[in-house]
Amino acid sequence: MSKNIVKPSILPGFMELTPQSQMLFNNMMDTVRKNYEKFGFLPIDTPVIEKTEVLLAKGGGETEKQIYQVVKGSTEMSLRFDLTVPLARYVAQHYSELAFPFRRYHIAKVYRGERNQRGRFREFYQADIDIIGNGSLDIINDAEIPSVIYSTFKDLGFDNFTIRMNNRKILTGFFSSLGVEDPYIVMRAVDKLEKIGLEKVTEELLANGIDKDSIESIIGFIGIKGSPAEIIDSLNSLNIEHEVFLEGVKEIGTVVGYLKLFGVPENNYALDLTIARGLDYYTGTVYETILNDYPDIGSVCSGGRYDDLASHYTNQKLPGVGISIGLTRLFYQLEEAGIISSENYHLSKVLVIPMEGYSAEGIQLAAKLRAEDVYAQIYLEDAKLGKKFNYADKLGIPYVAVIGEEEKSSGMYTLRNMKTGEQTRLSIEGVIQKLREIH
Repeated sequence: MSKNIVKPSILPGFMELTPQSQMLFNNMMDTVRKNYEKFGFLPIDTPVIEKTEVLLAKGGGETEKQIYQVVKGSTEMSLRFDLTVPLARYVAQHYSELAFPFRRYHIAKVYRGERNQRGRFREFYQADIDIIGNGSLDIINDAEIPSVIYSTFKDLGFDNFTIRMNNRKILTGFFSSLGVEDPYIVMRAVDKLEKIGLEKVTEELLANGIDKDSIESIIGFIGIKGSPAEIIDSLNSLNIEHEVFLEGVKEIGTVVGYLKLFGVPENNYALDLTIARGLDYYTGTVYETILNDYPDIGSVCSGGRYDDLASHYTNQKLPGVGISIGLTRLFYQLEEAGIISSENYHLSKVLVIPMEGYSAEGIQLAAKLRAEDVYAQIYLEDAKLGKKFNYADKLGIPYVAVIGEEEKSSGMYTLRNMKTGEQTRLSIEGVIQKLREIH
Protein backbone atom coordinates (compact mmCIF):
# COMPACT_ATOMS: atom_id res chain seq x y z
CA MET A 1 0.00 0.00 0.00
CA SER A 2 1.55 3.31 -1.11
CA LYS A 3 1.58 6.15 1.39
CA ASN A 4 0.02 9.50 0.55
CA ILE A 5 2.81 12.09 0.12
CA VAL A 6 1.72 15.62 1.02
CA LYS A 7 3.40 18.25 -1.14
CA PRO A 8 5.67 20.34 1.16
CA SER A 9 4.71 24.00 0.96
CA ILE A 10 4.05 27.04 3.15
CA LEU A 11 1.25 29.59 3.05
CA PRO A 12 1.77 32.73 0.94
CA GLY A 13 2.96 35.77 2.89
CA PHE A 14 5.30 33.81 5.17
CA MET A 15 9.09 33.90 4.91
CA GLU A 16 11.35 30.88 5.25
CA LEU A 17 15.12 31.16 4.71
CA THR A 18 18.07 28.90 3.91
CA PRO A 19 20.52 28.55 6.84
CA GLN A 20 22.99 31.04 5.30
CA SER A 21 20.28 33.66 4.75
CA GLN A 22 18.98 32.96 8.25
CA MET A 23 22.47 33.70 9.64
CA LEU A 24 22.46 37.02 7.77
CA PHE A 25 18.98 37.81 9.11
CA ASN A 26 20.02 36.87 12.67
CA ASN A 27 23.07 39.10 12.36
CA MET A 28 20.83 42.02 11.33
CA MET A 29 18.50 41.32 14.27
CA ASP A 30 21.47 41.08 16.70
CA THR A 31 22.85 44.41 15.39
CA VAL A 32 19.49 46.10 16.01
CA ARG A 33 19.22 44.52 19.48
CA LYS A 34 22.75 45.61 20.50
CA ASN A 35 22.04 49.19 19.47
CA TYR A 36 18.75 49.29 21.36
CA GLU A 37 20.47 47.95 24.48
CA LYS A 38 23.35 50.43 24.06
CA PHE A 39 20.82 53.24 24.57
CA GLY A 40 19.38 51.66 27.73
CA PHE A 41 16.25 50.08 26.28
CA LEU A 42 15.12 47.01 28.23
CA PRO A 43 13.72 43.84 26.62
CA ILE A 44 10.16 42.62 27.03
CA ASP A 45 8.24 39.80 25.40
CA THR A 46 4.48 39.48 25.28
CA PRO A 47 2.19 36.61 24.21
CA VAL A 48 1.65 36.13 20.47
CA ILE A 49 -2.03 35.54 21.28
CA GLU A 50 -3.96 38.27 23.13
CA LYS A 51 -7.61 38.60 24.11
CA THR A 52 -9.48 40.01 21.11
CA GLU A 53 -11.14 42.65 23.31
CA VAL A 54 -7.65 43.93 24.26
CA LEU A 55 -6.42 44.13 20.66
CA LEU A 56 -9.59 45.85 19.44
CA ALA A 57 -10.12 48.16 22.45
CA LYS A 58 -9.53 51.21 20.23
CA GLY A 59 -12.22 50.07 17.80
CA GLY A 60 -12.26 47.71 14.84
CA GLY A 61 -12.06 49.26 11.38
CA GLU A 62 -9.08 48.18 9.26
CA THR A 63 -7.45 46.44 12.23
CA GLU A 64 -10.39 44.10 12.71
CA LYS A 65 -10.24 43.12 9.03
CA GLN A 66 -6.53 42.28 9.30
CA ILE A 67 -6.31 40.33 12.56
CA TYR A 68 -6.19 36.55 12.68
CA GLN A 69 -8.67 35.19 15.19
CA VAL A 70 -7.90 31.98 17.08
CA VAL A 71 -10.79 29.64 17.81
CA LYS A 72 -10.38 27.55 20.97
CA GLY A 73 -13.09 27.20 23.57
CA SER A 74 -15.21 30.21 24.52
CA THR A 75 -12.45 32.85 24.93
CA GLU A 76 -12.12 35.20 21.95
CA MET A 77 -8.44 35.35 21.07
CA SER A 78 -6.41 36.84 18.23
CA LEU A 79 -2.80 36.99 17.03
CA ARG A 80 -1.15 40.35 17.75
CA PHE A 81 -1.00 42.61 14.65
CA ASP A 82 1.69 44.98 16.00
CA LEU A 83 3.81 45.44 19.14
CA THR A 84 2.31 48.78 20.21
CA VAL A 85 -1.08 47.52 21.44
CA PRO A 86 0.56 44.74 23.52
CA LEU A 87 2.94 47.41 24.92
CA ALA A 88 -0.02 49.56 25.96
CA ARG A 89 -1.65 46.60 27.70
CA TYR A 90 1.69 45.60 29.28
CA VAL A 91 2.43 49.06 30.72
CA ALA A 92 -1.13 49.43 32.08
CA GLN A 93 -1.03 45.94 33.63
CA HIS A 94 2.49 46.23 35.14
CA TYR A 95 2.33 49.98 35.89
CA SER A 96 3.26 49.65 39.58
CA GLU A 97 6.28 47.41 38.80
CA LEU A 98 7.90 49.66 36.19
CA ALA A 99 10.34 52.56 36.53
CA PHE A 100 9.40 55.61 34.46
CA PRO A 101 10.40 56.84 31.97
CA PHE A 102 10.04 53.22 30.85
CA ARG A 103 12.38 52.40 27.97
CA ARG A 104 11.61 49.10 26.30
CA TYR A 105 12.53 47.25 23.16
CA HIS A 106 10.63 44.36 21.67
CA ILE A 107 11.76 42.28 18.67
CA ALA A 108 9.14 39.70 17.73
CA LYS A 109 6.77 38.36 15.09
CA VAL A 110 3.41 39.95 14.37
CA TYR A 111 0.56 38.78 12.13
CA ARG A 112 -1.59 40.64 9.63
CA GLY A 113 -4.06 39.41 7.04
CA GLU A 114 -2.28 41.31 4.24
CA ARG A 115 -3.39 40.99 0.63
CA ASN A 116 -1.10 38.43 -0.97
CA GLN A 117 1.52 40.32 -3.01
CA ARG A 118 5.28 40.22 -3.49
CA GLY A 119 7.20 41.74 -0.56
CA ARG A 120 4.16 41.92 1.75
CA PHE A 121 4.12 39.49 4.64
CA ARG A 122 1.43 38.04 6.88
CA GLU A 123 3.96 36.95 9.47
CA PHE A 124 6.90 39.29 10.03
CA TYR A 125 9.39 40.53 12.61
CA GLN A 126 9.13 44.03 14.00
CA ALA A 127 11.85 45.67 16.09
CA ASP A 128 10.36 48.43 18.26
CA ILE A 129 11.62 50.86 20.89
CA ASP A 130 9.50 53.22 22.98
CA ILE A 131 10.11 55.67 25.82
CA ILE A 132 6.99 55.95 27.98
CA GLY A 133 6.54 58.77 30.48
CA ASN A 134 4.35 58.83 33.57
CA GLY A 135 2.10 61.89 33.16
CA SER A 136 4.63 63.75 30.99
CA LEU A 137 7.68 63.09 28.79
CA ASP A 138 10.27 65.74 27.95
CA ILE A 139 10.51 66.73 24.27
CA ILE A 140 14.30 66.12 24.38
CA ASN A 141 13.48 62.38 24.26
CA ASP A 142 12.20 63.01 20.72
CA ALA A 143 15.73 64.13 19.80
CA GLU A 144 17.31 60.97 21.21
CA ILE A 145 15.25 58.68 18.97
CA PRO A 146 17.03 59.78 15.73
CA SER A 147 20.38 59.06 17.42
CA VAL A 148 19.23 55.45 17.96
CA ILE A 149 18.17 55.24 14.29
CA TYR A 150 21.50 56.74 13.19
CA SER A 151 23.58 54.37 15.35
CA THR A 152 21.57 51.32 14.23
CA PHE A 153 21.71 51.96 10.48
CA LYS A 154 25.41 52.86 10.63
CA ASP A 155 26.06 49.51 12.32
CA LEU A 156 23.93 47.77 9.68
CA GLY A 157 26.44 49.08 7.13
CA PHE A 158 24.66 52.15 5.72
CA ASP A 159 26.09 55.67 5.45
CA ASN A 160 23.79 57.41 3.00
CA PHE A 161 20.40 57.58 4.71
CA THR A 162 18.10 60.39 5.82
CA ILE A 163 15.90 60.53 8.92
CA ARG A 164 13.01 62.70 7.75
CA MET A 165 11.10 64.44 10.52
CA ASN A 166 8.01 66.55 10.98
CA ASN A 167 5.61 67.45 13.79
CA ARG A 168 1.91 66.59 13.53
CA LYS A 169 1.03 69.73 15.54
CA ILE A 170 2.49 71.88 12.75
CA LEU A 171 0.19 70.16 10.25
CA THR A 172 -2.86 70.09 12.55
CA GLY A 173 -2.42 73.78 13.44
CA PHE A 174 -1.89 74.89 9.84
CA PHE A 175 -4.84 72.92 8.43
CA SER A 176 -7.06 74.17 11.29
CA SER A 177 -5.98 77.76 10.56
CA LEU A 178 -7.43 77.27 7.05
CA GLY A 179 -10.77 76.30 8.57
CA VAL A 180 -10.41 72.56 7.88
CA GLU A 181 -12.74 70.79 10.31
CA ASP A 182 -10.94 67.43 10.35
CA PRO A 183 -7.16 67.90 9.89
CA TYR A 184 -6.65 64.12 9.91
CA ILE A 185 -8.43 63.83 6.54
CA VAL A 186 -5.82 66.16 5.04
CA MET A 187 -2.96 64.43 6.88
CA ARG A 188 -3.95 61.01 5.58
CA ALA A 189 -4.07 62.38 2.02
CA VAL A 190 -0.73 64.24 2.32
CA ASP A 191 0.92 61.11 3.73
CA LYS A 192 0.19 59.35 0.41
CA LEU A 193 1.96 62.05 -1.66
CA GLU A 194 5.01 59.92 -2.58
CA LYS A 195 2.88 56.88 -3.42
CA ILE A 196 0.08 58.44 -5.50
CA GLY A 197 1.41 61.88 -6.55
CA LEU A 198 0.14 65.45 -6.18
CA GLU A 199 -2.73 65.11 -8.66
CA LYS A 200 -4.32 62.16 -6.83
CA VAL A 201 -3.80 63.85 -3.44
CA THR A 202 -5.61 66.95 -4.81
CA GLU A 203 -8.47 64.74 -6.05
CA GLU A 204 -8.74 63.08 -2.65
CA LEU A 205 -8.83 66.44 -0.86
CA LEU A 206 -11.55 67.73 -3.23
CA ALA A 207 -13.56 64.53 -2.70
CA ASN A 208 -13.37 65.16 1.07
CA GLY A 209 -14.84 68.66 0.71
CA ILE A 210 -11.67 70.77 0.95
CA ASP A 211 -12.05 73.92 -1.18
CA LYS A 212 -9.62 74.83 -3.97
CA ASP A 213 -8.09 77.86 -2.18
CA SER A 214 -7.31 75.75 0.89
CA ILE A 215 -5.82 73.00 -1.32
CA GLU A 216 -3.59 75.62 -2.99
CA SER A 217 -2.40 76.81 0.44
CA ILE A 218 -1.81 73.22 1.57
CA ILE A 219 0.27 72.42 -1.55
CA GLY A 220 2.33 75.60 -1.07
CA PHE A 221 2.83 74.78 2.60
CA ILE A 222 4.01 71.16 2.19
CA GLY A 223 6.30 72.37 -0.61
CA ILE A 224 8.43 74.46 1.77
CA LYS A 225 12.00 73.18 1.39
CA GLY A 226 15.47 73.94 2.76
CA SER A 227 17.71 73.12 5.70
CA PRO A 228 15.97 72.51 9.05
CA ALA A 229 16.85 76.07 10.17
CA GLU A 230 15.51 77.54 6.90
CA ILE A 231 12.25 75.57 7.14
CA ILE A 232 11.71 76.66 10.76
CA ASP A 233 12.35 80.30 9.70
CA SER A 234 9.84 79.90 6.84
CA LEU A 235 7.22 78.48 9.24
CA ASN A 236 7.72 81.39 11.67
CA SER A 237 7.48 83.91 8.82
CA LEU A 238 3.97 82.63 7.93
CA ASN A 239 2.78 84.56 11.02
CA ILE A 240 0.18 81.93 11.91
CA GLU A 241 -1.15 82.58 15.40
CA HIS A 242 -2.73 79.16 15.90
CA GLU A 243 -1.65 77.81 19.30
CA VAL A 244 -1.13 74.19 18.18
CA PHE A 245 0.88 75.31 15.13
CA LEU A 246 3.20 77.45 17.26
CA GLU A 247 3.65 74.62 19.76
CA GLY A 248 4.64 72.26 16.93
CA VAL A 249 7.19 74.72 15.49
CA LYS A 250 8.70 75.20 18.95
CA GLU A 251 8.91 71.42 19.53
CA ILE A 252 10.58 70.65 16.19
CA GLY A 253 13.03 73.51 16.84
CA THR A 254 13.95 71.94 20.19
CA VAL A 255 14.41 68.50 18.60
CA VAL A 256 16.65 69.88 15.83
CA GLY A 257 18.63 71.88 18.41
CA TYR A 258 19.53 68.74 20.37
CA LEU A 259 20.31 66.40 17.45
CA LYS A 260 23.91 67.58 17.14
CA LEU A 261 24.51 66.96 20.86
CA PHE A 262 23.17 63.43 20.40
CA GLY A 263 25.74 62.90 17.64
CA VAL A 264 23.49 62.86 14.56
CA PRO A 265 25.31 64.47 11.56
CA GLU A 266 23.41 67.16 9.63
CA ASN A 267 23.55 65.20 6.38
CA ASN A 268 21.61 62.31 7.99
CA TYR A 269 18.43 64.20 8.92
CA ALA A 270 16.00 66.64 7.33
CA LEU A 271 12.68 68.33 8.04
CA ASP A 272 9.97 67.33 5.59
CA LEU A 273 6.49 68.84 5.91
CA THR A 274 4.97 66.03 3.81
CA ILE A 275 5.72 63.41 6.51
CA ALA A 276 2.46 62.85 8.37
CA ARG A 277 2.36 59.11 9.27
CA GLY A 278 -1.12 57.79 8.57
CA LEU A 279 -1.81 56.40 12.04
CA ASP A 280 -4.14 58.56 14.13
CA TYR A 281 -2.37 58.06 17.46
CA TYR A 282 0.71 60.16 16.55
CA THR A 283 0.35 63.64 18.02
CA GLY A 284 3.78 65.34 17.77
CA THR A 285 7.16 64.49 16.24
CA VAL A 286 7.05 61.91 13.43
CA TYR A 287 9.94 60.09 11.71
CA GLU A 288 10.57 58.21 8.47
CA THR A 289 13.98 56.89 7.43
CA ILE A 290 14.97 56.56 3.78
CA LEU A 291 18.03 54.83 2.26
CA ASN A 292 19.02 57.55 -0.23
CA ASP A 293 20.56 55.15 -2.75
CA TYR A 294 17.45 52.94 -2.72
CA PRO A 295 14.41 55.27 -2.50
CA ASP A 296 12.06 52.67 -4.01
CA ILE A 297 12.32 50.60 -0.83
CA GLY A 298 10.42 53.36 1.01
CA SER A 299 10.68 54.05 4.72
CA VAL A 300 12.86 51.49 6.54
CA CYS A 301 12.20 52.84 10.04
CA SER A 302 9.33 55.03 11.20
CA GLY A 303 7.44 56.18 14.27
CA GLY A 304 6.64 59.21 16.38
CA ARG A 305 5.28 60.83 19.53
CA TYR A 306 1.86 60.06 21.03
CA ASP A 307 0.04 61.76 23.91
CA ASP A 308 -1.48 58.77 25.60
CA LEU A 309 -0.40 55.18 24.98
CA ALA A 310 -2.79 53.20 27.16
CA SER A 311 -5.97 55.27 27.53
CA HIS A 312 -8.09 52.20 26.70
CA TYR A 313 -6.62 50.19 29.58
CA THR A 314 -5.93 52.69 32.39
CA ASN A 315 -6.71 56.20 33.63
CA GLN A 316 -2.98 56.93 33.96
CA LYS A 317 -1.73 59.37 31.32
CA LEU A 318 1.21 57.67 29.57
CA PRO A 319 2.75 59.78 26.77
CA GLY A 320 5.53 58.26 24.72
CA VAL A 321 7.73 58.32 21.65
CA GLY A 322 8.97 55.36 19.64
CA ILE A 323 9.99 53.82 16.34
CA SER A 324 9.65 50.51 14.56
CA ILE A 325 11.82 48.68 12.02
CA GLY A 326 9.97 46.10 9.93
CA LEU A 327 12.86 43.62 9.95
CA THR A 328 11.39 40.95 7.68
CA ARG A 329 10.34 43.42 4.99
CA LEU A 330 13.64 45.32 5.22
CA PHE A 331 15.66 42.10 4.95
CA TYR A 332 13.61 40.85 2.00
CA GLN A 333 13.98 44.15 0.11
CA LEU A 334 17.71 44.50 0.79
CA GLU A 335 18.39 40.91 -0.32
CA GLU A 336 16.09 41.24 -3.35
CA ALA A 337 17.90 44.41 -4.45
CA GLY A 338 21.30 42.72 -4.01
CA ILE A 339 22.31 45.24 -1.32
CA ILE A 340 23.08 42.44 1.13
CA SER A 341 24.18 38.89 0.41
CA SER A 342 24.44 35.77 2.54
CA GLU A 343 27.16 34.35 0.28
CA ASN A 344 30.05 34.75 2.74
CA TYR A 345 28.14 33.93 5.91
CA HIS A 346 29.35 31.03 8.02
CA LEU A 347 29.21 30.01 11.66
CA SER A 348 31.99 27.42 11.87
CA LYS A 349 35.48 28.77 11.25
CA VAL A 350 36.96 25.36 10.59
CA LEU A 351 35.87 21.91 9.47
CA VAL A 352 37.93 19.19 11.18
CA ILE A 353 38.43 16.22 8.83
CA PRO A 354 39.87 13.11 10.52
CA MET A 355 41.46 10.52 8.22
CA GLU A 356 40.31 6.90 8.56
CA GLY A 357 41.06 5.61 12.06
CA TYR A 358 41.67 9.07 13.54
CA SER A 359 38.13 10.09 14.53
CA ALA A 360 39.10 10.21 18.24
CA GLU A 361 41.94 12.67 17.52
CA GLY A 362 39.60 14.74 15.32
CA ILE A 363 36.98 14.90 18.09
CA GLN A 364 39.66 15.95 20.62
CA LEU A 365 40.88 18.72 18.28
CA ALA A 366 37.34 20.04 17.73
CA ALA A 367 36.71 19.96 21.51
CA LYS A 368 39.93 21.93 22.21
CA LEU A 369 38.96 24.57 19.63
CA ARG A 370 35.44 24.93 21.05
CA ALA A 371 36.87 25.23 24.57
CA GLU A 372 38.77 28.29 23.24
CA ASP A 373 35.50 29.68 21.80
CA VAL A 374 36.49 28.85 18.22
CA TYR A 375 33.41 27.58 16.33
CA ALA A 376 34.40 24.19 14.89
CA GLN A 377 32.58 21.39 13.09
CA ILE A 378 33.76 17.81 12.56
CA TYR A 379 33.07 15.61 9.52
CA LEU A 380 32.52 12.02 10.67
CA GLU A 381 30.94 10.45 7.56
CA ASP A 382 32.77 7.94 5.35
CA ALA A 383 33.47 9.76 2.08
CA LYS A 384 36.27 10.69 -0.30
CA LEU A 385 38.45 13.64 0.72
CA GLY A 386 37.20 15.73 -2.24
CA LYS A 387 33.61 15.34 -1.09
CA LYS A 388 34.58 16.48 2.41
CA PHE A 389 36.27 19.58 1.00
CA ASN A 390 33.18 20.28 -1.16
CA TYR A 391 31.07 20.09 2.00
CA ALA A 392 33.18 22.82 3.62
CA ASP A 393 32.91 24.90 0.42
CA LYS A 394 29.14 24.56 0.23
CA LEU A 395 28.75 25.75 3.84
CA GLY A 396 31.22 28.62 3.30
CA ILE A 397 33.52 27.31 6.07
CA PRO A 398 36.79 29.21 5.52
CA TYR A 399 39.29 26.61 6.82
CA VAL A 400 39.71 22.86 6.91
CA ALA A 401 42.00 21.00 9.38
CA VAL A 402 42.95 17.49 8.28
CA ILE A 403 44.20 15.11 10.96
CA GLY A 404 45.95 11.77 10.43
CA GLU A 405 49.05 9.83 11.50
CA GLU A 406 51.50 12.66 10.77
CA GLU A 407 49.44 15.24 12.73
CA LYS A 408 48.98 12.84 15.67
CA SER A 409 52.72 12.08 15.99
CA SER A 410 54.04 15.62 15.38
CA GLY A 411 51.31 17.66 17.16
CA MET A 412 51.32 19.94 14.09
CA TYR A 413 48.07 20.41 12.17
CA THR A 414 47.55 21.11 8.45
CA LEU A 415 45.21 24.10 8.09
CA ARG A 416 43.90 24.67 4.57
CA ASN A 417 42.47 28.04 3.44
CA MET A 418 39.46 27.05 1.34
CA LYS A 419 39.50 30.26 -0.72
CA THR A 420 43.18 30.36 -1.68
CA GLY A 421 44.06 26.67 -1.31
CA GLU A 422 47.09 27.68 0.79
CA GLN A 423 48.11 25.13 3.45
CA THR A 424 49.92 25.90 6.71
CA ARG A 425 51.28 23.55 9.39
CA LEU A 426 50.61 24.92 12.85
CA SER A 427 50.63 23.87 16.49
CA ILE A 428 47.28 23.79 18.33
CA GLU A 429 48.09 27.29 19.71
CA GLY A 430 48.86 28.50 16.18
CA VAL A 431 45.60 27.04 14.84
CA ILE A 432 43.60 28.76 17.60
CA GLN A 433 45.31 32.11 16.97
CA LYS A 434 44.82 31.86 13.20
CA LEU A 435 41.13 30.98 13.47
CA ARG A 436 40.48 33.74 16.02
CA GLU A 437 41.58 36.29 13.42
CA ILE A 438 38.65 35.36 11.15
CA HIS A 439 35.63 37.66 11.36
